[in-house]
Amino acid sequence: MSVSTAAADQSVCAPLPVLGRNVTVPLVTGGEVAYAALDYAASAPALQRVWDDVAAYAPYYGSVHRGAGYLSQLSTDLFENARTTVAEFLDCRADDQVVFTRSTTDSLNLLARALPAGCQVFVFETEHHASLLPWQDAAQVTYLNAPRTPRQAVETLERALADRDPYGPALVCVTGASNVTGELWPVRELAAAAHAHGARIVLDAAQLAPHHPVSVRDLDVDWVAFSGHKLYAPFGSGVLAGRADWLREAEPYLAGGGASRKVSRREDGGVAVEWHESAARHEAGSPNVIGAYSIASACKALTEAGWDTLVAREQHLIDRVREGLAEVPEVRILSLFGDDAPRVGVISFVVEGWNSSHFAAALSAEYGIGVRDGLFCAHPLVRTLLGSDPQTQGECGAPEAAPGEKSLNAIRVSFGAGTPDEHVERFVSAVRELVTDGAKWTYRTEDGRCVPAV
Repeated sequence: MSVSTAAADQSVCAPLPVLGRNVTVPLVTGGEVAYAALDYAASAPALQRVWDDVAAYAPYYGSVHRGAGYLSQLSTDLFENARTTVAEFLDCRADDQVVFTRSTTDSLNLLARALPAGCQVFVFETEHHASLLPWQDAAQVTYLNAPRTPRQAVETLERALADRDPYGPALVCVTGASNVTGELWPVRELAAAAHAHGARIVLDAAQLAPHHPVSVRDLDVDWVAFSGHKLYAPFGSGVLAGRADWLREAEPYLAGGGASRKVSRREDGGVAVEWHESAARHEAGSPNVIGAYSIASACKALTEAGWDTLVAREQHLIDRVREGLAEVPEVRILSLFGDDAPRVGVISFVVEGWNSSHFAAALSAEYGIGVRDGLFCAHPLVRTLLGSDPQTQGECGAPEAAPGEKSLNAIRVSFGAGTPDEHVERFVSAVRELVTDGAKWTYRTEDGRCVPAV
């Protein structure tokens, strides 16, 4: 099915079944309502398929790479097959390694520890903190200013790379889709620029992989990092996949069992260690088998559902939210690349005269809608988009900024393959009602958060 055909016939594009779709929550105004989970960019709900697969395996859980028993052998096969499934999902090269980690943050910190001596790192200030911060103690870092067009992003990177030491190792880190604006970045073009200047590139696909297919070969990136909890597999696991040489030559991320192939005493009383050269080198300790298996299950579920259908349905939801917000003059959607930029289901906005925490709290307490407010672990980017200086948000009961003044924080709505149309329609309607009629309840600040006053 083509994207255009799928978009025209929404009846064939039902949301994928996820856990929590039947959960009801209380409203401060009385009664209960089905919870509208619109915070997918933080953690997506588990696919029912993932939960069922994990439940079916759970009685057979056993030690991995350690035991001779049947359950241990079964668990080992399942763990290693999960590695193969992830490699296929990412369209990895034959000699790439797939390392299971705890999260995207963990993956990028692992890669930072594996950088060769003297490596230069180039990263845009628009990155999530997970891809902005790991490099500071491991390399010479160049932070690039926020671009305003995809072409400007490529040109900015090319200028920075042209000035680097041409003989030393270099790495570019870039997001695939912004966790603030949802906008897609020109990954293929940035990879070409990096390679043309002798640098490598790592793709933070935390927000891209749950929404679009990711091909290591097609994008020509050297590594990809993503998290299970954003890929409908919230069991505390992540992935770093890509070229093996830097990982193989680096000291193990953690020292311990599983990473070591041979350990012996030396004559001087110390210990000599021979480390694995495979992905196991950076997977010391008993691995998170459930987490790895859940990621593999999610990869299969998304692939089998069909990316054309998933992308088309999500675009339908994106269009509905953006159209609905555009009908409210007090709402301003945040964007780097403009209204026409391709994007995933992540939209951040501010409401004139409203404290963002107050607005998000009212959406939850009065409408049963879960969104996020703040700076979204991307402080430099959000402050650039808001034009605000680092400050502490005021009391939630008072407007964050008077009409015409700059907001200090933003509100983010995010959705994906499991989002029903009704949740999006309720959100659009709730925004309109709150702006027009105001909140029905009073709110107070508690531990820095805005909550309903009892």
